[in-house]
Amino acid sequence: MSGRATELRQETMIVNMGPQHPSTHGVLRLLLELDGETVVSCRPIVGYLHTGIEKNTEYRTWQQGVTFVTRADYLSPFFNELAYALAVERLLGIEAPPRAQVLRVLFCELNRIASHLVWLATSGMELGAVSVMLYGFREREAILDIFEMATGLRMNHAYVRIGGVVMDLPPGGEERIRDFCDMLPGRIREYERLLSRNPIWLERNVGVGVLPAEEAIALGVTGPTLRAAGVAKDVRRDEPYCGYETYDFEVVTREAADCYARYEIRIEEMRQSLRIVEQCLERLREPGPVMVEDPKVAWPARLEVGPDGIGNSPAYVRHIMEESMEALIHHFKMVTEGVRVPAGEVYQPVESPRGELGMYVVSDGEHRPYRVRIRDPSFVNLQALPTMVEGGLVADVIAVIASVDPVMGGVDR
Repeated sequence: MSGRATELRQETMIVNMGPQHPSTHGVLRLLLELDGETVVSCRPIVGYLHTGIEKNTEYRTWQQGVTFVTRADYLSPFFNELAYALAVERLLGIEAPPRAQVLRVLFCELNRIASHLVWLATSGMELGAVSVMLYGFREREAILDIFEMATGLRMNHAYVRIGGVVMDLPPGGEERIRDFCDMLPGRIREYERLLSRNPIWLERNVGVGVLPAEEAIALGVTGPTLRAAGVAKDVRRDEPYCGYETYDFEVVTREAADCYARYEIRIEEMRQSLRIVEQCLERLREPGPVMVEDPKVAWPARLEVGPDGIGNSPAYVRHIMEESMEALIHHFKMVTEGVRVPAGEVYQPVESPRGELGMYVVSDGEHRPYRVRIRDPSFVNLQALPTMVEGGLVADVIAVIASVDPVMGGVDR
């Protein structure tokens, strides 16, 4: 009898977790080999959500590419737009006006908070903290209302454009953002009171999914998962863009390298993002244009203010159509063909909520990109999943995936 039991114990079970299952923000399949409840091996399988975003950009003008890349990591669309716009601006040799850069930083940091709130809400739901799920989405709604007020959309905004942003904040926008900044710190403390000493939350996260710094670096992991292992890597500080070097904020790190450390990192990062947002609001006291005044990028109607004080005024449009043939031709070509970008290639990283998001953009000198390649942090970070879950319990797989916070729209772009 004991011999037969030993023989059965040597067998393992192959289980498909997915392709749709908890904590993934999309469609991911895990091929798990189990010995009882212990994970022997884990093989992530992606590709179920493929949208062809990168390939689609090759068949659109440079400016139209913004509306495609914003849909990759759909929980942090501003970062996709910003990385793409910065890459194209480097090829063009232009820089967005100071006010546009402040608005870019402002919306990216609000987007970072919104993304972390989705992570907090869904992680809580997967591990049984349903109240946290309700609270996280409640605060995220306030941010999405701000996005809708400023861009017209709750997600996939196409707000960051080559040369600047599509429009300035509407009247009352700054006050609304200030009200949010006053409200959120108390709500973050509420999350901590619910979770930080909660015995169930501690049991499910402390010591689970450990990924030491050496292995994280070897696997190319970035973002909160890397900083939770004690590595203070942040593109905003290490390779500044949009003037991040002039903002006062801290790169948060922890040493435990487990799921609980990643929780602490994201909670503190929300506070740091609030610090940056408040600095942006102070800088917005200075007026200025939000789109570069460069004929290589801007329509002629942007380059002059009409009698009514509006740059795109009907009076000025009539002027270029009736009195300036050159401006009329340029206007027509900009509308029909778009920007012509000099030949070259560039890689532009930004610090997204999940880590280093990079855009590799190649131009052959025409009106469309030759190649756009997205280095999405969710795709790279998933490489570390087997290291984190093998040897642990199958129930811990959910907690580990949630702590990595992958968004499959970016993985299957």
